[in-house]
Amino acid sequence: MTEKMQKIKRIVSVLKGKTALARYKSNPFVVLISTILSQRTKDENTIRAANQLFAEYKTPSELAGAPLKKVQRLIKPSGFYITKARRIKEVSKIIAEKYSGRVPSEIDELLKLPGVGRKTANCVLVYGFGKDAIPVDVHVHRISNRLGLVATKTPEQTEEALRKTIPQKFWLDINELFVKFGRNVCKPVKPKCEECFLTEDCKFKSAQKFP
Repeated sequence: MTEKMQKIKRIVSVLKGKTALARYKSNPFVVLISTILSQRTKDENTIRAANQLFAEYKTPSELAGAPLKKVQRLIKPSGFYITKARRIKEVSKIIAEKYSGRVPSEIDELLKLPGVGRKTANCVLVYGFGKDAIPVDVHVHRISNRLGLVATKTPEQTEEALRKTIPQKFWLDINELFVKFGRNVCKPVKPKCEECFLTEDCKFKSAQKFP
């Protein structure tokens, strides 16, 4: 076993021991729309907006036919609600008409949807379908670089590097493990190094230089 592989197994094992994993599989349509809502906003805002939206509209066809102004009002807590409302209705219409109301379960088809990038598509695969994928958001990108698993500049590069580095059996857990670690301990600004249980793997700690 290579040194890099030993490091990956150690990190995953430590994080699993410190993290309460939910790893539930949700409605793929709810995951898709919620991930669109989550762009450029905080989790609490996403949850509030999604709860309000899905209390009124349950299916792609219902949301596709919903009044634009009402959708805007329901998702306003998520921010950028004018743009997001148009995008959500557009995506819902395509799913209702082209995919008979079923969210596609293949990444190539998901990426054809307007405004759906690799992070959103991979979130749908993991949290909507329980498929092996690695959604890379700002937390996963940051943590992967700080721990020296990758040396990348963009989330897209990080995903590609992690897919080559991390065994597929760990893919389903990586997003949730790294996101929770990034929110609670290895924060973007003023990380809680004194509370960290992965300091031996942190390549930036000694220099206090954080990406």
